[in-house]
Amino acid sequence: MTVPETMRAVVLTGHGGLDKLEYHEDWPTPTPGPGEVLVQIGACGLNNTDINTRTAWYSKSVTEGINAGGESGFDSAEAETGSWGSSSIQFPRIQGADAAGRIAAVGSGVDDGRIGERVLLDPWLLATGDYLDPSRSMYFGSECDGGYAEYTRIRSENALRIETPLSDAELATYPCACTTAENLVARTGLRPGETVAIAGASGGVGSAAIQLCRLRGARVIAISAPAKHALLAELGAHQVIDRNSDNLEQAIAAAAGGKIDVALDVVGGGMFMPLINALRQGGRYSTSGAIAGPLVEFDLRQLVYKDLQLSGATIVPPGTMQRLVRLIEQGLLKPLLARTFPLRELGKAQETFMQKQHVGNIVVET
Repeated sequence: MTVPETMRAVVLTGHGGLDKLEYHEDWPTPTPGPGEVLVQIGACGLNNTDINTRTAWYSKSVTEGINAGGESGFDSAEAETGSWGSSSIQFPRIQGADAAGRIAAVGSGVDDGRIGERVLLDPWLLATGDYLDPSRSMYFGSECDGGYAEYTRIRSENALRIETPLSDAELATYPCACTTAENLVARTGLRPGETVAIAGASGGVGSAAIQLCRLRGARVIAISAPAKHALLAELGAHQVIDRNSDNLEQAIAAAAGGKIDVALDVVGGGMFMPLINALRQGGRYSTSGAIAGPLVEFDLRQLVYKDLQLSGATIVPPGTMQRLVRLIEQGLLKPLLARTFPLRELGKAQETFMQKQHVGNIVVET
């Protein structure tokens, strides 16, 4: 493949609103280093990390959720702790974790035979040894440049060969959503026959979690806006309840016929305590986000006297994406592509993403 010296890219110039996203047509094309490959990007999916990083929402000083346009709600953010690992981000930065494409060139130490391979990128650049050390484990598009460009470079082992009739846009719905969902589910040790409630079920992580829970033989209760109920039922949810129910805990109990075994949450805010209250004795709760707000009131008696297990789920264990690629190739995980945008309209795509009116994932195509 002939690789041009410059490329189209959307560059994040600092923390703030959508005006911090700049479209360029003459950005320098990266060169793969030792052990790396250069990937020509076909599509790259959006996720909450993009918004959280742009707005420095990860800062511990932020106490609110981000507004629907990602333009406010982060006034108290501290830029020096603006990444998921509570560290600073170097600008300019090309974001985008969920990339699919083909290998265009390889660095030293990588087999030339990989050139032309169709690949799906694993966004977790994990450290050897203690992979849970956030100071040494990086996220693609956060601590290094990502996929909102025509080309990107990444470690060879993170460019996973995939054989599938799915389009690049469909493949770009998987990496962040599926690895996050798999980590959420795995942290709870979900077993066949158990009942799980999923908050934020219509988003990329939630819709992936529905499918992964079904593959484990669990009974799934999805929580979302009424307009999305039919699609979630088609995806595999056994029952779907309104997230705006007057008494959400009671609605969950009615759907479950009693208490639930597991709660998966990417919403936080006012969703937290109803999920906790809905758990049975010895129930398990796992969270990977807080789009409705990071601060919650918590009755510790629920934790203590119900013997609950609570877990956070961020850094994904090694091998997770490789296993998911096999499921994708077997057709066991359905892509849920909500809408596509051209690369130059990434700002508009983020604005649409933040409105949360879609089911599944929004993707930009290069």
